[in-house]
Amino acid sequence: MGRPKKISDGALLSACEQAIGLHGPHFTLAHVAMVAGVSVGTVAGRFGSKHGLLLEMMTVTTAALEARMRHAGEAHSDPVDAVREALVVAASGVDDPETAAQHLGQLGADLAEPGLREGFAAQRRAVRAVLTPLLESADLRHGPSAARGAAILAALVNGLLQDWALNPEGELTERVRQDLDAVLSAWRGPVDAP
Repeated sequence: MGRPKKISDGALLSACEQAIGLHGPHFTLAHVAMVAGVSVGTVAGRFGSKHGLLLEMMTVTTAALEARMRHAGEAHSDPVDAVREALVVAASGVDDPETAAQHLGQLGADLAEPGLREGFAAQRRAVRAVLTPLLESADLRHGPSAARGAAILAALVNGLLQDWALNPEGELTERVRQDLDAVLSAWRGPVDAP
């Protein structure tokens, strides 16, 4: 019988996320092990390689992101508020521009690898799958179709993350709210007077 796990896969994936925030695409299994307080053999034994670790992180983070977005959307009775807050959740967790820049650097490296690129495509599909029904129920008569709107808003948030990493004025989530409100307000059109 093998030795019991002393650290969960989730804790190792969290350590990987922190290592990426510190080292970007140059992170190693040794960096992850150091952050987690375990041996390199523990990380390698669990995931096989840096690539295997990144693939597992992609799968787990996509599922977690989708669940957090759905929860945020369900917490609001107004569908427009639900759309905005689901997207704010998608951008939350990054509160340091240097960490954001390191993660964007890793994203660039990941996009060069077909398996990870497909993982990001699956993540984008999951985000759009959450947003589309919310947009279908929102009164945005001057906006595009719900599917097209979901793609536009997801791209807006992704672009804001990059822009904020380069020019970190204010908090990222507040920038996301402001820019989403500008777009959603235009899509809603003039509010009819009572």
